[in-house]
Amino acid sequence: MTESSALDPEDRKIVTLARSARARNGVPEGAAVRDETGRTYVAGTVALESLKLSALQTAVAMAVASGAKSLEAAAVVTEAESASVEDRAAVRDLGGPDTPVLVAAPDGVVRQTVTAG
Repeated sequence: MTESSALDPEDRKIVTLARSARARNGVPEGAAVRDETGRTYVAGTVALESLKLSALQTAVAMAVASGAKSLEAAAVVTEAESASVEDRAAVRDLGGPDTPVLVAAPDGVVRQTVTAG
């Protein structure tokens, strides 16, 4: 586990944004991604009858829809122990296999950092 104070300030920011999205919207997960220009995109889980997206998939989709060409990093705040294969694939599609994905608990403590690989 990584104390959020030990993270790079930009990584700490996306974890905080993801945590805020989760709490504000009362959804199972919150996520944030940072694109190649430093812009951030924040999202929560989408659970409609006809559309289901994880928070990380939604954040990546928002980045793509806004014209992002790549990702520098991603963060997800979740009860799960790790980022799902589908979430990592979405990050990899835009950011490449080496893009870091920070997986944090609801309290904001980063449990692990994996690559989108």
